[in-house]
Amino acid sequence: MAHLKSWISASRLRTLPLSISGAIVGSSYAYFLDVFDVSIFILIILTTLSFQILSNLANDYGDGVKGTDNDSRIGPKRAIQSGTISAKQMRLAVVLNAIISGVLALSLILLVFGLNQLLNALIFMVLGGLSIYAAISYTVGKSAYGYKALGDLMVYIFFGLLSVFGTFFLFAQHIDFRLFLPASSIGLLSAAVLNLNNMRDLDSDQKSNKNTLAGYLGPKNAKVYHFSLVLLAIILMVIFQHIVSFSKLMFVTWIAFVPLLFHLKSIYYITNPKAYDPHLKLVALSTFVLSLLFASALILEHFYTV
Repeated sequence: MAHLKSWISASRLRTLPLSISGAIVGSSYAYFLDVFDVSIFILIILTTLSFQILSNLANDYGDGVKGTDNDSRIGPKRAIQSGTISAKQMRLAVVLNAIISGVLALSLILLVFGLNQLLNALIFMVLGGLSIYAAISYTVGKSAYGYKALGDLMVYIFFGLLSVFGTFFLFAQHIDFRLFLPASSIGLLSAAVLNLNNMRDLDSDQKSNKNTLAGYLGPKNAKVYHFSLVLLAIILMVIFQHIVSFSKLMFVTWIAFVPLLFHLKSIYYITNPKAYDPHLKLVALSTFVLSLLFASALILEHFYTV
């Protein structure tokens, strides 16, 4: 039982709601446009969750074997760091989860495109392969991009743009460029979660030669960057609601902005890096709530206009 708890902890369940936020946004927009399919939605969610768990396990392995997860790190102890799971066991778990992710992604592609749309199927196979590679190579290997200050950009792309656009395309099989706004909003907030993590671990990361954008910017400028991410995410979501002809139901999404604004007020006064830790959960859950409110408004709007 204790070993099971270690694996559950290594999976970092608190990161899972954030990972499906983009999929919820893309799926709800498809529902609004009457191109939604529940079977596709279920497979999208399962695939996305599998990618995130893969990323979490690989992150534990990569930082664990590199020694980045050590006693000077402020956040919760990781599995390899604490000794509850060996590096060999974690490496095997990464391989198995990569296979599971691949099978789920392939099943999703075959469900949507079958054998009749080979070009689209091949494109999404490549995207699925890139997603698996990105999940693993964030901290694993000598060329780990998380150690080269590229984590924020990759999170924006995969959690925001690829998640929202890719999800919508799987339903509609075309691109709606207006989704760039909410996709960017989700991506920026996801990057804000990573930035909080990096601001918290700034000192220990520098000692471990882990280069993050927060590390390059320094504590003061990393805060400015963080404010920019959150405020721009809010602005882009508001712009989207004004560009697309929705009713006032969409204003319900503004509820999610309230904790984010209070969050920024708290961040402004933080001087102890330990104080950043609870804000990771706050921003992640606020992003998830934003996606749920966005979806609820679109579903209600769909019924309202039918």
